[in-house]
Amino acid sequence: MSVWDDLVGQDRVQEQLSAAARDADILVTATAQGEPVPPGSKMTHAWLFTGPPGSGRSTAARAFAAALQCTSPDRAMGGAPGCGFCDGCHTSLIGTHADVEVIRTDLLSIGVKETRELVRRAQLSPAVGRWQVIVLEDADRLTEGAGNVLLKAVEEPAPRTVWLLCAPSLEDVLPTIRSRCRHLTLGTPPVDAVADVLIRRDGIDPERAHSAARATQGHIGRARRLATDERARARRAAVLKVPLRVADVGGCLKAAQELIDTAAEDAKQVAEEVDVKETEEMKAALGAAAGGRMPRGTAGVMKELEDKQKRRKTRTQRDSLDLALSDLTGFYRDVLALQMGSRIALANTDAQDALDRIAESSAPAQTLRRIEAVIACRRALDRNVAPLLAVEAMTMALRAG
Repeated sequence: MSVWDDLVGQDRVQEQLSAAARDADILVTATAQGEPVPPGSKMTHAWLFTGPPGSGRSTAARAFAAALQCTSPDRAMGGAPGCGFCDGCHTSLIGTHADVEVIRTDLLSIGVKETRELVRRAQLSPAVGRWQVIVLEDADRLTEGAGNVLLKAVEEPAPRTVWLLCAPSLEDVLPTIRSRCRHLTLGTPPVDAVADVLIRRDGIDPERAHSAARATQGHIGRARRLATDERARARRAAVLKVPLRVADVGGCLKAAQELIDTAAEDAKQVAEEVDVKETEEMKAALGAAAGGRMPRGTAGVMKELEDKQKRRKTRTQRDSLDLALSDLTGFYRDVLALQMGSRIALANTDAQDALDRIAESSAPAQTLRRIEAVIACRRALDRNVAPLLAVEAMTMALRAG
């Protein structure tokens, strides 16, 4: 099993990364033996992975990190780094390698404090591996101040440090940072390729795997969740009924409230699973007494933890809403395909009756306006508009057409 096996439908990117990993291996070996480094190396110190959600940006970055740390003896005989079996590959992929730091956030942004800690680590030499690798999965969530802190480290990196940044698009990263990175663009994986991965790796029933891959239009993570989680399927089914429920103002307001309530329930579930345990662990670390009393001087630490949990709850609610809005966009995309007589495959075949009813009772221009209303709602949420107001405005626009 190669480190590239989870990189679905990205053959061109895989070839580029594999070549760079091979050159990186030659570079480290030559340096260790005091030999000159061959010219024309495809390896560089900073990479930027961009692509739509579900394209596998972080998967590609992790696989590349593993290939950079590969210690397989086959390399000496011309084998490509990234075997997937050696200690370097295995520990990198499961997240326990001492020289591979993977940064992801469940908050709304990554601030200056966290970024300075990353920059400090990036200046260190590898402890046990061949490279010091920093994988920043949410580079688009860096604040402007954090981006400026990161810029210096990317501009003048340590000799054996590699930065792997992931973002949806080039525009989501500061121009000064992206100009110093090698850019790789990932596309949406083919539906059949995603289904094949679900069947082969996760043991999912072929029919369900193809249905989930088609419904999520190639988003690997969402497809896996839809195929394995009954609640996810139930929530998606409820979202796909929204277009039939906005016939009057009351239906619009009720549908909007239910979407918000569902997102709030998701955030509550995460809080119950994570926050309580996190709080108890923090209290124990701070030396709380058996009766629950906290030592003096720890109130600030607990307040900081509460603020973090509150931001995580907001992020979870927004992510849940964004998922529902993505499903709505896909629904109206299918409606438009039916109205225009397109031969493209429909994503929501399990809602065929609803698609036919909306397609027959409206015109293509109305469908386009409804898609625009969903997109406008997503933009409003990004601008911190009150979620209920944004979703109510959207459902009213869906009614108007």
